[in-house]
Amino acid sequence: MKFISKKALLPPLGLLTVAAMLPRNWETKLIDMGTTKLRDRDIRWADYVFITAMHIQQKSADQLIERCRNIGAKVVAGGPLFTSLPEQYVHVDHLVLKEAELTLPLLIRDLQKGCPRKVYKTDEKADLCETPIPFWNLIDMKKYALMCIQYSRGCPFDCDFCDVTKLFGHQIRTKTADQVLDELESLYSLGWRREVFFVDDNFIGNKTRLKTELLPAIIGWMKRRQYPFSFNTQASINLADDEELMELMVQAGFGCVFIGIETPNQDSLTECNKVQNKNRDLVACVKRIQRSGMQVQGGFILGFDSDKPSAFDSLIQFIQRSGVVTAMVGLLNAPRGTKLYRRLAAENRLLKEATGDNTDLSMNFVPKMEIEDLLEGYKKVVSTLYSPRNYYERVMTFLREYKPGKNNRVRFRFCDIKAFLKSIWRLGIMSEGRLYYWRLIFWSLRRPRYLHLAVTLAIHGFHFRTMFAGYSHT
Repeated sequence: MKFISKKALLPPLGLLTVAAMLPRNWETKLIDMGTTKLRDRDIRWADYVFITAMHIQQKSADQLIERCRNIGAKVVAGGPLFTSLPEQYVHVDHLVLKEAELTLPLLIRDLQKGCPRKVYKTDEKADLCETPIPFWNLIDMKKYALMCIQYSRGCPFDCDFCDVTKLFGHQIRTKTADQVLDELESLYSLGWRREVFFVDDNFIGNKTRLKTELLPAIIGWMKRRQYPFSFNTQASINLADDEELMELMVQAGFGCVFIGIETPNQDSLTECNKVQNKNRDLVACVKRIQRSGMQVQGGFILGFDSDKPSAFDSLIQFIQRSGVVTAMVGLLNAPRGTKLYRRLAAENRLLKEATGDNTDLSMNFVPKMEIEDLLEGYKKVVSTLYSPRNYYERVMTFLREYKPGKNNRVRFRFCDIKAFLKSIWRLGIMSEGRLYYWRLIFWSLRRPRYLHLAVTLAIHGFHFRTMFAGYSHT
């Protein structure tokens, strides 16, 4: 973020959307604690403090709730953390659980009547056609690297370590194409001209609707607006099976997709019920998506019961061969409510709740592999993957395969030029890996269309090396 002169990657889409659901005569203020210091006078200003959090933010959320209680402010809490662990928050004034389109109106009704309840929840799923456009006016867009919108909720698959279906179900629910265009238009009208992240857990859950409704609509809108955005999202590996879908996504402006690849080990894929990844050449799938015009970012997991000592070297080799530059490797954890959580509880292997942090070397269960061997192997994987030599080699592997779409335009801004100059100093002069940095830059100068992406990926590499700086292995 410092490289590109931003405070945070993404704005808090949940709170921005909740703000749009509140009565119009309510006065609202949003404090993103990732970008702005929360002051006591902000808390005193409010009749109700609405808080949302994910598991990784639990410590911060607990501190904030205590701070509000000491000041005497009433707290309304909702979102993944509170929906998953409501029994830990009996001291919160009002819990608005599950999906706010259904439960928030009940709280508002009762507040207006003067008889609000402690807990609001439902087992029903919201109709996304009722979801309003987020109140973007509550944030300073200049602080963020990306904006974000949500098209769908749910996932058709059933990976046993994932709590997405616990929260949102298997049935894919979507907004209309007109809703999505209205959200894009709202960002455009406020002057946004950079990346937009579709936050869907599996953007391609309903391929038919994507191909016949949404993507053609976005393609038309982008052409009319002269391609102001580039998009990225999250999807499953079966995207590689659909040439038409990939082509439409690239035409619409998608240049990057995050995919949960997890492991090249077939036994581990079977163990976690990752059926969509089984019995396929995963390297070939990745390269097919890259050649279509999209970068593949990958999620990987170590710590399955089926993992053998060879899993570490196998994963390194797979990631290097595939050219997945942004390879996010974490240790397996079992979130509350997942099939994995229930199985481990039955086997008496659970230790604690998952932290949601994939960089703290924690696991919330007893693995089959000796924990010392697992941690040592994990450290070897991340330190090898993000060493300058291997990282820059992977960037080159990807760029040689990558074929950017013809509408994939790069608009250089002052912050981009600043980031490039910072990269020259930090990566090209001060870094031990400067030889590999300059090799990449000179290669890209002969192919100017790749230069912006090459510099961006070089900066990503610096970020990951910084994150994993203490993860040396013996």
